[in-house]
Amino acid sequence: MSRVAIIGAGAWGTALAMVLGRKGAHTVRLWANEPDVCQSMEQRHVNERFLPGFTLPDSIHATGDLSHAVEGAEIVVSVMPSQHCRSLFARMAPSLKPQMLFVSCTKGLEDGTLLRISEVITDTLRSVPFTPRIGALSGPSFAKEVARGDPTAVTVASVDTELARIVQEAFNDSRFRVYTNDDVIGVELGGALKNIIAIAAGVCAGLGLGHNSVAALITRGLAEIARLTVACGGRLDTMAGLAGLGDLVLTCTGDLSRNRSVGVELGKGQRLADIIAGMHGTVAEGVFTTKAAVGLARKKNVEMPITEQMYAILEDGKSPQRAIEDLMTRAAKREA
Repeated sequence: MSRVAIIGAGAWGTALAMVLGRKGAHTVRLWANEPDVCQSMEQRHVNERFLPGFTLPDSIHATGDLSHAVEGAEIVVSVMPSQHCRSLFARMAPSLKPQMLFVSCTKGLEDGTLLRISEVITDTLRSVPFTPRIGALSGPSFAKEVARGDPTAVTVASVDTELARIVQEAFNDSRFRVYTNDDVIGVELGGALKNIIAIAAGVCAGLGLGHNSVAALITRGLAEIARLTVACGGRLDTMAGLAGLGDLVLTCTGDLSRNRSVGVELGKGQRLADIIAGMHGTVAEGVFTTKAAVGLARKKNVEMPITEQMYAILEDGKSPQRAIEDLMTRAAKREA
């Protein structure tokens, strides 16, 4: 029986713990930053704040002690919001061991450094006396549906093929199918950048626009995600897979998408600060990723007009109607 540490007991982290727990082949320690979340999981076997209505398997043990969470773990799975990853891995560093495998399930970019999360982990762990083995898991996977046992497919990417195989074997079951990939750049950027397009899709819904608008948005959004991915060294074919097109379609169209929900409220005229306050601690990564994505695109000299307009809406308070008008009246060009 293997031991897995999951760092982050939000909805996604809890759902991943359930995937491992229901197999019965793993002992899972699930670290929660919030004392009430830890208490509800330990005493009542349910994450009442972030994933209510689902009973956790007995093999899942909640803890608020970060060192205890990773002690003896063979796989350490990070499911924290992007803005907290660096500080948490710095805290964990003294407890980490060379034999541990690290998997990032965070779909974001670090503001300021413009780094992908696997790069943040590597950068943060430069002080440890070993080279960390890292992968990234991503794909179209609403936490509630994973917890419910709906058939779901994701991909785990790593240049370390043995790591990818081990993680695949750990998570794979009849309801959660895991593919492997070696394009970490493509998998991480696909997962991070689609959140921005999902907010834009929500804006369309909030404005009462129809299917034509959303279809155009998804298609052109994928085109600019692919451009930046290739410019950063990722592969174009990854964008046609689960971590690219698959996750983009889900997040742009599904009612469970937090990023899309933020966009819906923006389209209805709500203030971003009020929308975030109403989320009660849950995170829409696209809000934090947009600034970093624009910075990365400008650094790589990649044109990303939808992302630029979302940045103007989120950071500068530009009206969604004006942003759409500016997108639609750009100079005519060849589709690419």
